[in-house]
Amino acid sequence: MRPRDVSLLAPMRINRTDLADLGTFLAIARHLSFRRAGLELGVSASALSHALKQMEARLGVRLVNRTSRSVTLTAAGADLLASLDQPFAALGSALDGLDRHRAPGDAVGRIRLNVLEHASTLLLAPVLPEFGARHPQVEVEVRVSNDLVDVVEAGADAGIRYGGTVPQDMIAQRLSADLRWVVVGAPAYLDRRGTPDHPRDLGEHRCLRIRLGDDSLYRWEFERASETLALDVPGAVTLDNTQLALALAAGGGGLAYLPEACAAPFVTAGTLRIVLAEWAPMGPGFHVYYPGPRQVPAGLRLLIDLIRTLRPLGL
Repeated sequence: MRPRDVSLLAPMRINRTDLADLGTFLAIARHLSFRRAGLELGVSASALSHALKQMEARLGVRLVNRTSRSVTLTAAGADLLASLDQPFAALGSALDGLDRHRAPGDAVGRIRLNVLEHASTLLLAPVLPEFGARHPQVEVEVRVSNDLVDVVEAGADAGIRYGGTVPQDMIAQRLSADLRWVVVGAPAYLDRRGTPDHPRDLGEHRCLRIRLGDDSLYRWEFERASETLALDVPGAVTLDNTQLALALAAGGGGLAYLPEACAAPFVTAGTLRIVLAEWAPMGPGFHVYYPGPRQVPAGLRLLIDLIRTLRPLGL
């Protein structure tokens, strides 16, 4: 009887190529999209597809079914995902734990954010210069979009939205105080068309209508004491960009509705004037949100802490 070959009982040794391939597979398996997995990993979809084909060839088993319209896991791929997801999450937590032993200025890594336009100008713009000075080795990638995107599918680590619009399955942290929303117009426009005294007077004005991320038109909201109104205002121009709205309003193109903080420099300069001030409502402040089960990158934690420390919009 031949003795048992002890080499057959030894555990398979994992090399760097194996780890890289398994990380690639996990990204594809989580997103079921080569494009979104590529966004997460910072490589092209074609490079991921090529890497996966090489991995499947080495293993001798197909892990993913691909068509022009969909990506699905094979039975073998599903088994591999179930086996790897928790160990890789533990590895990520272990590596992130090393950040506790680094000096704050030595933090490294990359943060990918998907944020509203208002959050980019009012919240991030005042904070990122100081963040870069404190943490020069942390890369920050910001994608500005008013669309209601899934941050995980978009390959982002976190998103920033107004409170009340954060998906319920996400962890959220407040980053600002609530914001006051105002109607503004150029003095020349108001001298020519008159100043509205009541929100219903807007029916006689040219208003810059707002297209929301879900493609619906926003109804301007007003509040005074216990009275509230939401109006579908008239206007020949519809847009989804605040900087354009400010430029058009300052040029006499109509009345704009936006956070007071956006209009403040124009109001201070005298190029815009707030109207219906007693009807200006308060709206929820900004919140950062991210997936609950996923380890929060160290750089993201540092950025959240700095925003909450500097409080560019109060807190």
